[in-house]
Amino acid sequence: MGMSGLKLLKYVLFFFNLLFWFCGCCILGFGIYLLVHNNFSLFPSLTLGNAFVIVGSIIMVVAFLGCMGSIKENKCLLMSFFFLLLIILLAEVTMAILLFVYDQKLNNYVSTSLTESIQQYHSNNSTRATWDSIQTFLQCCGVNGTSDWGGHPPASCPSNPQVQGCYAQAKLWFHSNFLHIGIITICVCVIQEIRK
Repeated sequence: MGMSGLKLLKYVLFFFNLLFWFCGCCILGFGIYLLVHNNFSLFPSLTLGNAFVIVGSIIMVVAFLGCMGSIKENKCLLMSFFFLLLIILLAEVTMAILLFVYDQKLNNYVSTSLTESIQQYHSNNSTRATWDSIQTFLQCCGVNGTSDWGGHPPASCPSNPQVQGCYAQAKLWFHSNFLHIGIITICVCVIQEIRK
């Protein structure tokens, strides 16, 4: 590859990593916003805000190493960058395998956590807002149906007495959009491999 090709590759790597760094900043900022304004959580110690802060921070660090390593042509930074990308890729593959193997346990845990969060509907504003938005978006009611609300469903529940629970609706929505989610996931993996 000629010198002009290497220079082009250097600036393309820098540009993409700078773009990812900005995305990491946005995700981190959104996570901080969620931590300040919303504390809805399926898992006791991992709120959505915490997850965004962690993911945003990791993206920012990796992208910073890629930016500085490519623009300065520093082998140590580039090796650190590639090593972190390899770890992230292995973590993604491991996570996919674990989700496949422990699918039923995860389903039970999520269903139980959602049922417990219904108990906080009237006492926690962020939980109320989250449930209202989920029920409005998915046109569902409760986790398994209107009976989860003890005979007094909130106004965000559809008036249809045969309405499905939100857990079943969310799974149905995921399965109906599985192709789009898969394409996005594959694109992210391809972009990670191209960055290597």
